[in-house]
Amino acid sequence: MGEYADLPGVRTWYEAEGTGEPLVLLHGGLCTNDTWGAQRPDLAAAYRVLLPERRAHGHTPDVPGPLTYRDMAEDTVAFVETVVGGPAHLVGWSDGGVVALLVAVARPDLVRRAVVIGANFRPGTECFAEPGMLEAMTPEGPNLAFFRELYEAVSPDGADHWPVVAAKVLDMWRTQPTLTADELARVRAPTLVMAGDDDLMTLEHTTALYRAVPGAQLAVVPGASHLVPLEKPDLVNGLIRDHLTRGEVETMLPVGRAHPRGG
Repeated sequence: MGEYADLPGVRTWYEAEGTGEPLVLLHGGLCTNDTWGAQRPDLAAAYRVLLPERRAHGHTPDVPGPLTYRDMAEDTVAFVETVVGGPAHLVGWSDGGVVALLVAVARPDLVRRAVVIGANFRPGTECFAEPGMLEAMTPEGPNLAFFRELYEAVSPDGADHWPVVAAKVLDMWRTQPTLTADELARVRAPTLVMAGDDDLMTLEHTTALYRAVPGAQLAVVPGASHLVPLEKPDLVNGLIRDHLTRGEVETMLPVGRAHPRGG
């Protein structure tokens, strides 16, 4: 069962389970905590897992005005400060990965380690592997039917609010995020960048993200798409656990890592 936290930006629904170091799971765009079903039991066996649903997603209401990744990152900062009470690991998938990156840039003191899965740092029109995909999406179209069902089942704003939220998210995907390489260079948390080999984000964009974050690690999961946490849960969970528990990366023949982190 979940509960609400009264944060400055929006009254936020979250769930929590497990014990240990805090780990915050950040779901994808137009999704709910249910999409983490393949990760929750495994990670909660070793961590205190907290799952906030962002503004206009799941049980958390919409707020007036457009949706922005930066506003959602500010909500997440407030959540970590208020509910977690200190630094946490962040694991974000898709839009959740974007939010994790923004938090790591703005508040490095709150992020222990980060995992970003299928995330982008530029607008979807620049990095989506399928040209024209965003232009073809509409709130009532078949491409968003699955997300519409998720929304209508639990939203406190009611099913009739779906077209408003969907339009906001589509606009956000087309115009945001707008992170620069200089901003990404400010990330200090050890970061794992993960994607499927047939991800919604191009491999070129994923590689650019990996190269922009100092000391990052890269995992391209074979035979997987943007839904890699659902398609390869055992492998994904193992990669997450390994990243969260290991120390400094040491390899036998370092090239990019031949210099100190961030040097």
